[in-house]
This record gives sequence, structure tokens and C-alpha cells, in this order.
Amino acid sequence: MLLRLSPVNLKLSIFKVLFNSTIAESISNDYSQFISILGACKTTDQFKQLYSHSITRGLAPIPTFQKKLFVFWCTRLGGHIDYACKLFVKIPEPDVIVWNNMIKGWSRVDCDKGGVSLYLYMLKEGVIPDSHTFPFLLSGFKCNAALACGKKLHCHVLKFGLGYNIYVQNALVQMYSLCGLMGMARGVFDRRCVEDDVFSWNLMISGYNRMKQYEKSIELFVEMERNLIFPTSVTLLLVLSACSKVKDKDLCRRVHGYVSDCMVEHSLKLENALVNAYAACGEMDIAVRIFRSMKIRDVISWTSIVKGYVEIGNLELARTYFDQMPVRDRISWTIMIDGYLKTGCFNESLEIFREMQSAGMIPDEFTMVSVLTACAHLGALEIGEWVKTYIDKNKIKNDVVVGNALIDMYFKCGCSEKAQKVFHEMGQRDKFTWTAMVVGLANNGQGQEAIKVFIQMQDMSIQPDEITYLGVLSACNHSGLVDQARNFFAKMRSDNRIEPNLTHYGCMVDLLGRGGLVKEAYELIRNMPLNPNSIVWGALLGACRLHNDEAMAELAAKKILELEPGNGAVYALLCNIYAACERWEDLRELRRMMMDIATKKTPGCSLIEVNGVAHEFVTGDKSHLQSEEIYMELEKLAEESTFAGYLPDTSELLFEPG
Repeated sequence: MLLRLSPVNLKLSIFKVLFNSTIAESISNDYSQFISILGACKTTDQFKQLYSHSITRGLAPIPTFQKKLFVFWCTRLGGHIDYACKLFVKIPEPDVIVWNNMIKGWSRVDCDKGGVSLYLYMLKEGVIPDSHTFPFLLSGFKCNAALACGKKLHCHVLKFGLGYNIYVQNALVQMYSLCGLMGMARGVFDRRCVEDDVFSWNLMISGYNRMKQYEKSIELFVEMERNLIFPTSVTLLLVLSACSKVKDKDLCRRVHGYVSDCMVEHSLKLENALVNAYAACGEMDIAVRIFRSMKIRDVISWTSIVKGYVEIGNLELARTYFDQMPVRDRISWTIMIDGYLKTGCFNESLEIFREMQSAGMIPDEFTMVSVLTACAHLGALEIGEWVKTYIDKNKIKNDVVVGNALIDMYFKCGCSEKAQKVFHEMGQRDKFTWTAMVVGLANNGQGQEAIKVFIQMQDMSIQPDEITYLGVLSACNHSGLVDQARNFFAKMRSDNRIEPNLTHYGCMVDLLGRGGLVKEAYELIRNMPLNPNSIVWGALLGACRLHNDEAMAELAAKKILELEPGNGAVYALLCNIYAACERWEDLRELRRMMMDIATKKTPGCSLIEVNGVAHEFVTGDKSHLQSEEIYMELEKLAEESTFAGYLPDTSELLFEPG
């Protein structure tokens, strides 16, 4: 009776009874009975049982039966490729369906070389590919394989007359997008045979997003709307991702309209994408409104709100939502650390990191970069050293970005040798690694070494950018290398097509001025294509102070005060120049002007690290809890320095002596 049941109603229980009783002995060699039982197989073990039984019944050599077994293994059970190969080699003359399933199996295990080899062998055997062959083959391609043989396979597509099959076209679009050949992908897309296939549009938009060509993603979506092709939820997710990158508020609202009008099915992913896009565009009121209306929220929903407030600089609200999060992941912690970092709250950034550790959350390389950057700004060497040990101990990915952050931290903490050690131990370096070395060496007074690194960088065909050039110009400045600085400054345009900005001009003016070439520095300002700012004029004013050039100093000061009327530092520097030149009447007049406009000079600031804690002080600061002991120690140091023969420099007194 069991054998009279149709394949549709054959259940797993029947299969178990069949192979766990003597009924199996009574099965005839009927091919159709085995095919019916085959449909009941749910596991690979059951399949192998049936296959073994078919061998004893003499069905295994039948080509049609072998083909059925192979296709069932590949399609219904998603079987392992090794066993699929054993079944495949026993099929005497595999047709295109069998070959396609074999190619698909190799693609599923990410073996593009195996897929291509099979395809070529298939052609050698005289089997013609069909519309399924190329989608299966191309789906397993990685970037390198696509670049190596993608175009050749495209030629095969055209040769076999499959160039206008929509499934093959979509596979080609996906392959070209994967390896960044968006022009080729667009060429296939524009010649598609089905205009309203939304999957094709989604592939192209996804490809543009992958290549960070977000404007083109948006242009394609607009074209899609113009052609009255209705987007799916996948389309809207892709477009919202592009919106968040380019901060397109209008398009964000338009996409929101599709969701609000119930034109696409609501989902948590889509709601999260809307919250994230609005938050990225700075529309926090709308983002919060959607967030509060959500029936279900996950860590992505909360993180989007926290990140949105961080990006607009509202750390207070960001922290409020962060503290309310039911679950925090590594990303949400890193966003808060980075948020405090970007607003200059470096101590708070490190405090969040300590909380992260207390919560038992393991940081990743992105977290470590933010923490190291905070240490660099604070000069917190002890914490930075601990972070490096933590990275090594916990086997956190120590990639080029982490290496760059370590180099920057060591240089800013004055540990040039340790920075150079990290540099030499790095297995991979990028442009930013070399730039960090050039800038770090320059800032630590090692100008000659910085220039050597810069030349070595160029010898390795690594293109410097504007920051690298600023570093090498600073190196020349520290070492007084005027001629080399002129040469590097000229090569910015001639060799690298980099237009110098105001900072580069300021550095050159400072360098020329320090070298006593005040007039040349002034001529450089006069002939520069940009409008000089207070930094450029300030560099000239500093040079005038150094060389007591009264006339040029007054000109530079006048220019600065036109730009920044309340700049107290300019008045103070001009007072120093008048005092040095004994122009006491002019000095008194200038001091009266300072009193009238109530100018204030920005107080000096110092940082010191004690027991892993960075302490910040400004001139005349008495806010520290131990300020009384600190000032007593300073007085003691002043007495000891005087006793040792160090006398104060009174050449810049802002009053007439006597």
C-alpha cells in the first residue's frame, strides 16, 4: 500500500518506515518508485541511503536516474561539492542542466577558478551554454576573477546569442559592478531587453553605492521614477543609504513618501534606514519622530539617533539617548568616543572608553584609533602605551590605520624613536603613514630626517598630498633650509599639481622671515593668488619682531587688525617691537588704545600627564584642586633657576623702564 501513494503525499515517516523494516526487500527495480522516494529525502544521510540502495537494485548505471540524483543533491539538499563531484563523474554524458548545477555548486563555495575550468571543459565536451550557465558562473566571481576573465566571458555571452537575456544581463551588471567597472556595467544596463525589471535597476544603484558614487545612484533613482518603474523596499533602502551620504534632504522626504503612503511594505530595516538618513541630514526632529513611532526598535535604531546628535555636535542629547539604550554594541560605544573626540572633549572620550571596558565590551580597531587620537591630543603617553599593549594582548586587528594612529600619538607625546619603530615594523603603509612620519618628525624638530622620509616616499612612487607638503615645508622651517623649501614649494604645482593653500603660504612666509628675508616674504604675500588671512600676516609680523623691522611690522599689524579688530596678540606683539626699538611714546599710545578697546590675548595653555591622567592649565589658572601646592612649587623652581644663573628676558617689557 505504501508504494501506491503519490510522490506529493509521500512523507518523511514513510521514508523512515521503508528503510527501517523488511519492506525495503520487497521493492522492485521500478525506476518511478525510487524517484517517488527520492522526493521524501530531507537530509544528506537519507539521500546517501537511497543512493546505496539504488546501486544494489541496479538503477545507479541508468543515465536518467543518475542525472535525477545529481540535480536533486545540488538543488534540494544544497549538497557538499565533494560529493557532488563523485555523482557528476558517474554521469556518462552530462547535459547542460547537469553542467549548470555543477558550475553553480562551485560558485556557491566561492571557487571562481573551479567554475571557469568547468565551463571551459563543458565547451570542450561540445555542450552549449544556456541562459542559466552564465548567471551561475558569474555569481561566484570575486573582483580579481572578474577583472581577469569577465570581459572574455561577456564575449562568450554575445557569441552564444545570450546578450539580450535579462538574467544574463543582470549577472553581467553585477559582475562589472563588483570589480568597479561601472562604465561597463552601465553599458550592459542601458542595452537591457526588459525596461521595467526593477532587479536590474537595484543592481545598478547598488553598484554605484558600492563605488561611493552616490550622486549617480540618486540620478538613476530619479530616472527610474521618470520611467514610472515602481521601487521595491530594496530600492528604497539603497537610495536612503545614498541620501545619508550626500545629505539630500529633499530626496529623503520623497522616499519617506513611498513608505508613508504604504506603497511598500513596512519593515524594521526600512524604518531604521529612514531614521539614519534623516539623522545624517541633520533633520533630528523628523528622525526622532519616526524613532518614537516605531513599534520595534533595535540597536541600529538607537545608534542612528545617537550618531545623528553627535554629528550636529549635541553631545548632551547624544549621551541622553546613549544612556537609555537597552543594548549597546561596539559601534554605539565607538560613536560616543568619537563624538567627544571631535568636539575636543578628549578626557570625556577616554572616560567613555573606560565605561566601555567596565561594560565588558571588546573594542575593535576603529575604537582603538579614536582612543589613540584622544591620547595624542592630551599628550597622554601612559594611556597610549597601555592601549598599544591592549591591542597586542587582545589580538585586535592592527592594520595600517591603527599603525598611523600609534605613530601620530607617539610623535605628539614627543616619543620620536617609538614612532619610528612602529613605522619600521608596519607590514603595510599608505600615504597617510608617510605623511604622519614627515609631519611628526618636522614637529619634533627633526627637519633633516623629515626631508629624508619625504624623498624616500617619492622614490617609492607614493604621491604626497597638501598635508605632506605642509610637513616638509615645516621641516625646512625648523632646519632653516630656505633653498630646499623654495624647491619643494615650487614642486607642489609642477610635479603634483597641488595648489598651495593659505597654510602653505603662511609656512613659507614664516620660513623666509626667520631667515631674514622679510622683503621676500612680503613679496610672496603680495603675489599670492589667494587673499592673505591673519595667519599669513601674523607670520610676517613675527618675522618683523625677530628682526626689528618697524615699518613692515606696522603694515602687517594694520592688515591683521582689519581682519580681526579685537586680536589682542597683535597689539602685544607690536608693543614688544616698540619696546625693543625704544619707541616709548608709540608704546604708551598703543597701550591706551588697548585699554580703550579692551583687547584680550588668548591665554597660554599647557598639558601634563600624571599617573595616566592629563591635567590642563592656562596662564594664571587657579581652578585646580592642588593649585596652592603647584604655585609654591613654581616659585621654588623660579628661585632655583635664578640661583643657577638663569635671568628673565626683560627686552619685551610693555612699559618704559625707570
